[in-house]
Amino acid sequence: MTTAPESTKRGNAIRITPRTAIVLTVASIAGLAMFLWPLFASPSPESAAHSGDAPLIFAVTLPFVVAVVLAELTSGGLDAKALAMLGVLSAINAALRPLGAGTAGIETVFFMLVLAGRVFGPGFGFVLGCTSLFASALLTAGVGPWLPFQMLASAWVGLGAGLLPRRVRGRREIVMLAGYGVFAAYAFGFLMNMWFWPFLADSESMVGPAFVPGDGILNNLHRFVVFTMLTSTFGWDTGRAITNCIAIVLVGPAVLAALRRASRKAAFEAPITFEPAQPPAAPTQTGTAASTRQAKLTP
Repeated sequence: MTTAPESTKRGNAIRITPRTAIVLTVASIAGLAMFLWPLFASPSPESAAHSGDAPLIFAVTLPFVVAVVLAELTSGGLDAKALAMLGVLSAINAALRPLGAGTAGIETVFFMLVLAGRVFGPGFGFVLGCTSLFASALLTAGVGPWLPFQMLASAWVGLGAGLLPRRVRGRREIVMLAGYGVFAAYAFGFLMNMWFWPFLADSESMVGPAFVPGDGILNNLHRFVVFTMLTSTFGWDTGRAITNCIAIVLVGPAVLAALRRASRKAAFEAPITFEPAQPPAAPTQTGTAASTRQAKLTP
């Protein structure tokens, strides 16, 4: 009997090879640098005049980073069953997001992303995070320079869910996923605030401390933490965290069971073997004699 590969036992719908892991790591570091670069840069007066070009440059560059990772993740051939599952879950997430977005920070798209990443693995979670936010942006007319940053941040949420310890099951698993959902909600808000905060320094509607070009990392980081707490932590981010926690606790066990049942039936990456057809067995002498007597008795 043929033994299924380890990736199949773990339920990973998209296999991550060592080369894929390296590409994913490098791309994540590059993406994180695009979020946090103002903290480490000391622009000169001449370059400050071009600071407004940075969001456009990153909005153009980041899709290429995401595309490289997606191409590498699917380079080994995306299984048709994994592709179908990806399409179904992306559509579900795209339909769930408009149900809560815009109301006290309620976001209904992340809890399903966390559960799917948990069941189908980090590679699938990364891709699902990208496709879910892209599909929901098309559905809600939310396409803009922020979309690539949202896609990458959501991809990290799905990736992290797939990297959580696999041996934890039962109630402890639900507690772990709920805690991760809360952490992911605040981390997502932190990153999405950072991508635009440095470019609000000259805005008349600026709320909270502004970014000071060339100042120390700790000083600007302190200002950013205060800005985040005043503008989103006690509103959008907390609403998102509560939504994730409640949804995972209430429907998490049922959704996990359904997704794991689908994963077992799909048998992602299971080896396909073909066996030669066996020739029909030759009739025995006893069977031939019985057939002859039956033929004689038949009118």
